[in-house]
Amino acid sequence: MDITPPKKFPGRRGLVMREPVIFERSTPGRQGFSLGRDEFDGVPLNGLDSHLREDAPVLPEVSEPEAIRHFLRLSQWNYSIDTGIYPLGSCTMKFNPRINEEVARLPGWFFSHPLAPPEVMQGALELMWNLERYLAEISGFEAVTLQPAAGAHGELTALMMIRACLRERGQGQRKRVLIPDSAHGTNPASCTLNGYEAVELKTGPEGYVTAAAVAAAMDDTIAAIMMTNPNTLGVFEREIAEISRIVHERGGLVYCDGANMNSLMGMARPGDMGVDAMHFNLHKTFSTPHGGGGPGSGPVGVSHTLVPYLPGPRIEKDSSGRFLLNTDLPRSIGRVKAFLGQFGMFVRAYAYIRELGPDGLKLATQMAVLNANYVRAKLRPVWNLAWEAPSMHEAVFNDTHLKPTGCTTMDVAKRLIDYGFHPPTVYFPLIAPGALMIEPTETESKETLDLFVDAMNSISKEAFESPQLLKNAPHQSPVRRLDEARAARNPILTWQMEKAAR
Repeated sequence: MDITPPKKFPGRRGLVMREPVIFERSTPGRQGFSLGRDEFDGVPLNGLDSHLREDAPVLPEVSEPEAIRHFLRLSQWNYSIDTGIYPLGSCTMKFNPRINEEVARLPGWFFSHPLAPPEVMQGALELMWNLERYLAEISGFEAVTLQPAAGAHGELTALMMIRACLRERGQGQRKRVLIPDSAHGTNPASCTLNGYEAVELKTGPEGYVTAAAVAAAMDDTIAAIMMTNPNTLGVFEREIAEISRIVHERGGLVYCDGANMNSLMGMARPGDMGVDAMHFNLHKTFSTPHGGGGPGSGPVGVSHTLVPYLPGPRIEKDSSGRFLLNTDLPRSIGRVKAFLGQFGMFVRAYAYIRELGPDGLKLATQMAVLNANYVRAKLRPVWNLAWEAPSMHEAVFNDTHLKPTGCTTMDVAKRLIDYGFHPPTVYFPLIAPGALMIEPTETESKETLDLFVDAMNSISKEAFESPQLLKNAPHQSPVRRLDEARAARNPILTWQMEKAAR
């Protein structure tokens, strides 16, 4: 298949320049609309007149068409899940079914107020009560809290419960947490915020943590182990049940980072593996929106051991079938989120679970694993696998075979933009140098995966024939390669009149 990058990408109109790329468009005296002071004569200010500004704000001066075109142009340049595949490993950019969005916008949900009393919020409370039970059944836990606002917040909440449990047992001296070297960076951060010290566990030669390594590290200073299963290499932690047994026997608790639950859903349950607490990323497994600053949602499931410490208030149903909020929870760690969490995300996840049902959820998992292994098999003749162990939902390659060309993982990622694809996750996990972590998700078609594979293989060929082509990429994007370190350290996030004038 010839997939040389076209001059213009079908469906990517934002890459076709209809006007010069000019970001500073302010012209003195130009405006789109004006409200004269006469418009406000007689309007009561209720004592706020002392707060009125004396000088007009310094804003860009543009016409209405210029403003509209500017924002529309930016939207066309932006890559989105509605325009193409996001093969981001670990971050799992799933397609968000439109039925979820429609349901979340039903007036009864959309206009509900978080401070409304339970008497007028029975429908919302019932949805959350049911969602907790759906998530508990899917994952094998005794109970679930919906409060945490993101996956990292779920980690923090879970460790707070573990800490409370150990203190009640008189085990407050346990101040360390075992974390594999393949973990997400939020894991050690959550430990630090809870006053724990992170202790690194080395991944074994087969790509997973061994029970022997855990047994050697486990002593009476260890509070818990934080496992990601499958881990960030896309490898199933096959000794998790034995690891749980060892940790429990020696007085610790087991936490599972549920980032990759989308490869277990309907097939296996972490609660059955001895896990005491796990957070869910609703965007990764249950198709709620991801990115853009939120809102996120990271519910936490717990075993019987940690139920008394769940955040409150808890939604309960009385004998008459009415739902209420129980605040009489003497051992609870307390509230961790305003209201009861991100309700709009709950509606979307609930709709997804109800739409697919048990068989559909299982099929979604099977397709996620199938797609990842299809990409793995198609890329393997050209690209080097970071680990030979069987892949689950994602496959990790590296740039080893490109070393003679001088091209790197970053060059490959930038060149993929010219082919119309969002790059995969790069340089993570850190234990896989030059990593390209690819996760296609269950919703991508074989045709899309074939195009992505062909692009990757064509880029590999280009690296040997014309390495500078990769090093100067991207060539067809509105913005060329940026100084990413400088952009991260010194971001310019707002329009500034003084800089514009220069």
